[in-house]
Amino acid sequence: MKLSMTRRGRSGLALTASMIAVTAIALTGCASTDSGDKGGSDNDSKGDQTITFIPKQLNNPYTDVVLGGGKDGAQAAGFKSSQVVGPLDASASSQVSFINAETQAGTNVIVIAANDPDAVCPALKEARDGGAKIVAFDSDTNKDCRDVFVSQVVAKDVALIQLKLISEQIGGEGEIAILSATANATNQNEWITYMEEELKSNPDYSKIKLVTKVYGDDDDTKSFQEAQGLMQAYPNLKGIISPTTVGIAATARYLSTSEYKGKVALTGLGLPNEMRPFVKDGTVTEFALWDPAQLGYVAAFAGMALDAGTITGKEGDKFEAGDLGERKVGADGLVIVGPPTVFNKDNIDDYDF
Repeated sequence: MKLSMTRRGRSGLALTASMIAVTAIALTGCASTDSGDKGGSDNDSKGDQTITFIPKQLNNPYTDVVLGGGKDGAQAAGFKSSQVVGPLDASASSQVSFINAETQAGTNVIVIAANDPDAVCPALKEARDGGAKIVAFDSDTNKDCRDVFVSQVVAKDVALIQLKLISEQIGGEGEIAILSATANATNQNEWITYMEEELKSNPDYSKIKLVTKVYGDDDDTKSFQEAQGLMQAYPNLKGIISPTTVGIAATARYLSTSEYKGKVALTGLGLPNEMRPFVKDGTVTEFALWDPAQLGYVAAFAGMALDAGTITGKEGDKFEAGDLGERKVGADGLVIVGPPTVFNKDNIDDYDF
């Protein structure tokens, strides 16, 4: 099996994940009995483990790709069944009821991308007390509330690549803004903090001024409106960084039909399939992302290793992640998947996710 989503040839994965998500809506509050073929994992000691993925929200294109990788990983790791449940909105407490339902169902492994690092903690602690292993992925909980956190890349690298791209695109000077997801999103806030620190400390960015941060809540309509509002409030704006796939796509759509196309630079984190038309028409020059499917895939194997007892989440633990090979647990239970990729007109047609 070839996992990587970075080359064309697996366009059905996002559709598969979307179908899982739709099914999950109907099954909210109930334990799923969907089963996948066992993949012969060395970590599988009982053969009846269950895993549930709780994303920030359902029906998000980026999330669909992540969950598709998670389904593949769950099958390959040897879980008896896997399912996806979650909210339709990305509010701070919207995931709590789903965590509670999994605790009651006796789910072995819960994999969660937290909308808020604190709001989910009481429910996750109760799940752990009941014997569940908790894997945070994409957006972390407080470290006391989970066993490991599977992160896309080193957080600072994500921040620096976006800052580098916007600086290149605006000629190293001018006003910029950040259009983020939710105000409480752990990953977004960590990246933004690194950006702010770099802007203050790096002389290469001394002529760049961050004028504001706004939040589209990973909602397409609100993100579009926030992008529109930025241009009205800051007529001298030279560039926008949107470190969220929903936000960057909505902002690109706004800019592409506005007087600001070609005048205001846009970069951030986006899905190649969503951003392709905006790269082709010159709205966007370059943006970045990692392989989202690998995030879900590694998270599933981490969950199996935790449930089997081959790792506990301490620094130095190692586990095999199927086709992606060995992964090592770092400080504070951090597991890194891989480096970011920059997409532009020269390479975007090579990617299909």
